[in-house]
Amino acid sequence: MQRRTFVAAASVAAAGFATRARAADPIKIGAINPYSGGAALYGDETTRGYELAAMQANAKGGLLGRTIIIVRGSATNPQEAMAVVEQLAGRDKVDAFIGTFISAVSNAASEAALNNGKLYWDTQALAAQLTERGLPNFIRSGPNSADFAESSVNAITGLVANGLGKKPKDMSVWIQHEDSIYGTTIAKDQQAGLKAAGVTIVGVNAYSARAIDQTDVILRARNANPDVWLATGYTADNNLMLRTARDQGFKPKAMLLTGSGDTFETLDAMGKEYLEGILVVTYPRSDINPAYGPGAPDFLQAYRKQYNRDPIAPQGFTAFVGAQIMFQAIQAAGSTDYEKVRVAAAAMDLPVGSAPNGFGVKFDAKMQNTRAKPVIVQWQNGTPVTVFPEKAAPIGGKIVDLARK
Repeated sequence: MQRRTFVAAASVAAAGFATRARAADPIKIGAINPYSGGAALYGDETTRGYELAAMQANAKGGLLGRTIIIVRGSATNPQEAMAVVEQLAGRDKVDAFIGTFISAVSNAASEAALNNGKLYWDTQALAAQLTERGLPNFIRSGPNSADFAESSVNAITGLVANGLGKKPKDMSVWIQHEDSIYGTTIAKDQQAGLKAAGVTIVGVNAYSARAIDQTDVILRARNANPDVWLATGYTADNNLMLRTARDQGFKPKAMLLTGSGDTFETLDAMGKEYLEGILVVTYPRSDINPAYGPGAPDFLQAYRKQYNRDPIAPQGFTAFVGAQIMFQAIQAAGSTDYEKVRVAAAAMDLPVGSAPNGFGVKFDAKMQNTRAKPVIVQWQNGTPVTVFPEKAAPIGGKIVDLARK
């Protein structure tokens, strides 16, 4: 009897030790982003947002009583995404994954994460197909392609139409987009929205973001003579398009970029005089009005303190908020198990304006956050200024002349 009691007591003690040891282990989250190549600047910026969110959570006791560690996994294409997920799941024993602004990478990485039984939390990739697949481990806290397309259509039929003194039915638009699932899905919804509004679409052109010469694309757009040039791409190809448009004398009455074009790279490439008046549909920026994003000033202060500079791009702010929502869902689930996190996330119900960047939280049946929306900024004197929604505009901020000189 005494031996059985001793063995039982030893088992309880061992179990308690194991529990304490487990609680002391960090929660490792694999951050899938490009950390090399042309998109590395934005991959690093996105992960800075995750790291800031982890730092703040750790300062308050961590997650599930454990310290959060962000483990970087570099992926610039789908093949790299699958390989790095396998590596982080196997070698680094990460508990969950978070990423990225490249839709094709998110598509591959999330499938690889499912194969390893891990949660994949998406903060920035936009392609609608990502949630349409119905992967049980996939949750997107940021906006999707339909949100960006809707914002661009609203900008054209509202801000642009008013700025040009025209009605939507009297306007013409040229649509061009890079040809991955990111640009293709946005362009498809843009076409549908503009047609429904009565806007004339004079051309649609898909191109490869890897192309080094876009002269033919721009010449076709110039020959169509649209009122509005609507372009969806990544930073490098959008910059190439803008340079080519300038060199070919393409001067539509208004230009609207979707998804990129509001960072210092575009400013350095084009100069403030050329960019003046151009609109960009983008993620909420950290300098938005606090009435819209109640935590924007705090994020900006924390970023400056940690990195000794202003944010490089708005992706970091959206990543920061996305990671915070992820942590809330994991805490509510009491686990990083994707099935439990999915249930916890589905129960979240936070109104628009709750998150530091103005997002709310309400996931639909496919785990797409329906309360995460982009904003519209306009280049004004070398600075991207938020102009829509009006509540998001900085005090004194307003739209200026759209016409190309």
